[in-house]
Amino acid sequence: MSELTHIEQDASIEQGGEEEQKFHPLVVTSNDENLPAVSNPALHRYLQEISQYELLTREEAEDLAIQFREHDDQEAAYRLVSANLRLVVKVAMDFQKYWMQNFMDLIQEGNVGLVQATKKFDPYRGVKFSYYAAYWIRAYILKFIMDNWRLVKIGTTQAQRKLFFSLNKEKKLLEAQGFKPDVKLLAERLNVKESEVVQMGQRMDNWDVSLEAPVRGDSEDEQKSFLPDTGPGIEDIVAGQEVRAKISEVLAVIDDKLNEKEKVILSSRLLNDEPQTLQTIADQFGISRERVRQIEANLLKKLRKLFEVEMPDVRDFITSERIVPATGFDQKNTYKK
Repeated sequence: MSELTHIEQDASIEQGGEEEQKFHPLVVTSNDENLPAVSNPALHRYLQEISQYELLTREEAEDLAIQFREHDDQEAAYRLVSANLRLVVKVAMDFQKYWMQNFMDLIQEGNVGLVQATKKFDPYRGVKFSYYAAYWIRAYILKFIMDNWRLVKIGTTQAQRKLFFSLNKEKKLLEAQGFKPDVKLLAERLNVKESEVVQMGQRMDNWDVSLEAPVRGDSEDEQKSFLPDTGPGIEDIVAGQEVRAKISEVLAVIDDKLNEKEKVILSSRLLNDEPQTLQTIADQFGISRERVRQIEANLLKKLRKLFEVEMPDVRDFITSERIVPATGFDQKNTYKK
């Protein structure tokens, strides 16, 4: 009997002869190319190594879990983990179709989940350790697949991860029953929104494309050259430049009519990307913070009247607290009081 056959039998039968769980065989047959190949040296060597660890009965696993939980017995934890390494292989087998690059990747992530299950397991709840560990193993493998399926993650929420593994399965089931797997029917069967089904289908059916990749093989144009520009249009930019030039002219006219405090407030607060606080200006002139606020309010009234005369066709670029730059989009400045 080969070591692979031996592992398959050991993972499904306890030492006492009680049957645990039914798994599909790990032995590679000539007409099944989806199972891990024995010809893989790393996998072959790994299977040989883990087959040397003895399986534990339920009572032995509980005793080891108690020793680790109560006394932090690292040797007990080691025995508990090593005895269940074959369980990791069996669970990973269910996900190999989603990760064809390297089966050992799934096993490694599953082993991390097994270690985590050992840390979290409560032996006093009456739950069998292998059943509890299988959930942690499966969770770590699922997370690994979702994080590495694409360069850009295709599932970041629990609902998206569930939909990722259920969508294709539900499509095949509907086709086998003679139904057309349209979006509405899939959404009803999976209890999700139709938009979520459409989005996940697009993510799964299309591969990531680099923005620097050419549009075609014989083209020098890159994909990013055809992305829509979400910024202001050229008309808005030109109009903004004209308005800013006009504003500068109007401010130059009133500059000679302002006193020193008003000039500082205009330059340090109303026209500054990082406006000074009222207290800073008050300390500069040795006056109260409230007095600076009053001077600023009066200055805004002067500016508003001036602009209404000089630029009647341009509105709403002066508010009660700021001068809005006319750039084609509202760039808000929040002034510190």
